[in-house]
Amino acid sequence: MTSIATSRFITAADGLKLHVRDYGRHDSASLPVVCLPGLARTAEDFEPLAIALSNGGRRVVAVDYRGRGRSDYDRDPAKYSLPVELGDVITIIGTLKCEPAVFVGTSRGGLLTMLLASVRPQAIAGAVLNDIGPVLEPQGLARIKTYVGKLPQPKDYDDAAAILARLFGSQFPRLTMEDWRGSARRGFKERKGVLVPNYDVALKQTLADIEVSKPIPDLWPQFEALAQVPVLAVRGELSDLLSAATVEAMSARHPGLETLVIPDQGHAPLLAEDGVIARIAAFLKRCDQRHAATSA
Repeated sequence: MTSIATSRFITAADGLKLHVRDYGRHDSASLPVVCLPGLARTAEDFEPLAIALSNGGRRVVAVDYRGRGRSDYDRDPAKYSLPVELGDVITIIGTLKCEPAVFVGTSRGGLLTMLLASVRPQAIAGAVLNDIGPVLEPQGLARIKTYVGKLPQPKDYDDAAAILARLFGSQFPRLTMEDWRGSARRGFKERKGVLVPNYDVALKQTLADIEVSKPIPDLWPQFEALAQVPVLAVRGELSDLLSAATVEAMSARHPGLETLVIPDQGHAPLLAEDGVIARIAAFLKRCDQRHAATSA
């Protein structure tokens, strides 16, 4: 049986409506999972993972940040910021009563997970950091700045798929055109007869002040706030944002850190393959066991 998500809309502190996809049973004995997507991504990215986990009896909540997916766009692009989005996440998990939870954070979602650990540690029972760590590689940030809010205008979904394949094919060399069509369906939507990105293009302003030629502040204190919970660090073998050296340094500071390298994928791994989902499911069971032991 295929799990079907329920769309829920939650009011942020400033009145914006935030959309989440809520899967599975709310009365599950297992820890819930909260999925936080990348900068210009949406809750739909987690569909294969969420369906598999919820079919296994676990509740999964996947978030559309403000200005992404079905959430309201903000009239003030300055609010597309980590502090505001962190507040939104806290509002969501409080409203949906899904804490403590295991957080699966892809890229920006992993940054939010580390920040959450530093301000609300009781909310986190485990973390999957998907191609993100406390140190960001400047070449990856530079590449992201070239396309967020700057994608070409596609004629149709086939053209959108071709655009994505051209831009990101070097990061995902094994994806087929059918895979890229699926990505286009998630990444674009129709508005007034034309295809537009599935996010507010003003989001590019969040990257405007990042100078990749200058040192980028690290988040080691925020990562170390996860020291008391299990962490699985996922890295795309071809990633240009999370280096192998950073993963090694993370392991040194979190001796229990589990790692998973996804071959032939870059930033950020899709978390959609059966083997990867099985590895995450096994990690979640270990989080359940540790949470039960520490709560007894």
